Amino acid sequence: MTSLPALSLSAKETLPADGLRGTLVGRAWLPPTDASPGGPSVVAVRADGVFDISAAAPTMSGLLEQADPVATVRGTPGRWIGSLDSLLANAPASTGSAQAAHLLAPCDLQVIKAAGVTFAGSLVERVIEEQTKGDPQGAAEVRARIHALVGDSLSSLRPGSAEAGELKALLIAQGMWSQYLEVGIGPDAEVFTKAPLLSALGTGTEIGLHPASEWNNPEPEIVLAVDSRSRVLGATLGNDVNLRDFEGRSALLLGKAKDNNGSCAIGPLLRLFDESFSLDDVRRAKVDLRVDGQDGFVLSGASSMDQITRDPLDLVGQAMGPTHQYPDGFMLFLGTLFAPVEDRDAAGGGFTHKDGDIVRISSQLLGTLASRVSRSDRIAPWQFGVRALMANLAARGLIDASL
Repeated sequence: MTSLPALSLSAKETLPADGLRGTLVGRAWLPPTDASPGGPSVVAVRADGVFDISAAAPTMSGLLEQADPVATVRGTPGRWIGSLDSLLANAPASTGSAQAAHLLAPCDLQVIKAAGVTFAGSLVERVIEEQTKGDPQGAAEVRARIHALVGDSLSSLRPGSAEAGELKALLIAQGMWSQYLEVGIGPDAEVFTKAPLLSALGTGTEIGLHPASEWNNPEPEIVLAVDSRSRVLGATLGNDVNLRDFEGRSALLLGKAKDNNGSCAIGPLLRLFDESFSLDDVRRAKVDLRVDGQDGFVLSGASSMDQITRDPLDLVGQAMGPTHQYPDGFMLFLGTLFAPVEDRDAAGGGFTHKDGDIVRISSQLLGTLASRVSRSDRIAPWQFGVRALMANLAARGLIDASL
């Protein structure tokens, strides 16, 4: 375990810019009491604090399966458990703390899916990783070659169009063939399983990097909450922690590059679609990233959703349909435009994380997801899975048809 102090978080920086105007829900770990063994609970965040509404919705998946989740949240008084500031102050330095109420990732039984190569900039970076076999030293040269060939034309391409096919043929002719071209500008999107159920971390925790990785980066993204009927019901933020060297060596290492202990963070809260927030707000959103290193290094950037090459509903439709169902719903990372290329140490070395980096992912209407970087083998192991959740809910008398 690391000995660094927990992140200092506040409601002001965590909440959306319009505060509590929207319908904000999440999950919180509640400590044991004389009356209850404690455990994960669905909560509503309101002007007068955070309220446990698990009696009406024992799981977030169950809440989103209801006919009108917003009405359930608004119509359930719930049990007050504390202020948002107090829960944020209790954010554990690792996943293992159960001694005080704190926020968890705002999803539970939903499958965690991710769409890749949905922005032109990320397509270029994936081709670079593949061309350099995961070695950051050759990235600048390959990046320059690609830009000399295509300039900014990728950003205006519609995947699957005749123009996209012509550009793909040009890149292949120039020795720039890549499997990422197929999912980046072809008709079929890349949609993969990012992480197991219940493994995502909430705000204020330590995210994990595989100890063998030497080239990695955060991936700031918007994450949609989708129910079993393909209804898109809300959105939150996510960090699709990525190992560029692993994936660059071989796309068959995608699982090892993407799914490690602590490699998925989602939060801080789920904002449900209502009169104050809609899918069109997601389409117009900007996602900001800031990394503050203990070495004084600062990295900042932004990803604008209006530059995505596939509409969010297209990605939802490609993730779920007649050939693939999710009876408990799913969370869908929409991809990122941002791939940091600034040199952190040696010239040509590009950016990679260091232990202790603080990562903040923000969007005006979704708030801020904050994490500290550590290693997958140093942070607390993930131990609370589906069996543990079912046993906990049963012990609390919350197992019923509304689960």
